[in-house]
Amino acid sequence: MRPKYFLLFLLLAGTLAQTQTVTSADALVQAMRDRYTWYHTLTFTQKSTTYNADGTTKVETWYEAASLPGKLRIDIGAPSENNGYLMMDGTLTIFKSGEIAKTLPYVNILLVLGFDVYTQSAETTEKVLKAEGYDLTRFHEDTWEGKPAYVVGADKDDLKTKQFWIEKDSLLFVRVIEPSRADATKMDDVHFTNYQKLGSAWIAARVEVHSEGKLVFSEDYTDIQGDPKLDAATFQPEHFAATHWEK
Repeated sequence: MRPKYFLLFLLLAGTLAQTQTVTSADALVQAMRDRYTWYHTLTFTQKSTTYNADGTTKVETWYEAASLPGKLRIDIGAPSENNGYLMMDGTLTIFKSGEIAKTLPYVNILLVLGFDVYTQSAETTEKVLKAEGYDLTRFHEDTWEGKPAYVVGADKDDLKTKQFWIEKDSLLFVRVIEPSRADATKMDDVHFTNYQKLGSAWIAARVEVHSEGKLVFSEDYTDIQGDPKLDAATFQPEHFAATHWEK
């Protein structure tokens, strides 16, 4: 085979490998893991907006830092106030004025599907998803925002069962539907939007939470940094009040 034809063959093979159809949740999670060279640390400033039923809104500034997979820190308001959350491998620690107010089991499914899945083994991701009640045997294709998507956890046209949506071509997470933690009789419909390139990977710079068809909460990210150097103490509960990446 002549060199130029061999190069063309390799390019076509690579394109086909990236666009090949997957037919199961297992294959999808593995394809997501294999697609990108993802960042392992992340920081950004977040504008958090709560949309109240009376038409008013509440806006807060949050500062977030992640160490992937599995670690997320959120400072709510001025970092010097030492209020926030620390999520570490399935555990949530809540801080008020630098003191631990509460610790409880908690899995942030947005962290798992939007970030962790690209940095940990497919087996680990599947184990977490199953433990969180997603039926990985249910798999179908659909359309989201005009683009083909894979759906895991529910049958077609069923929007009342836990499920997540992955854009078919990019293999990026775009949607999850699950019971509201505040009221299990209601379903939250969360969207990852406004994807932006970050190094050789991506980040959704806006997240929207819809409930009963209404927008109830949104996150908008600025000052996004991929793979910043973070002190290990950033994610250690005993050092929460003394370690601030924002400074």
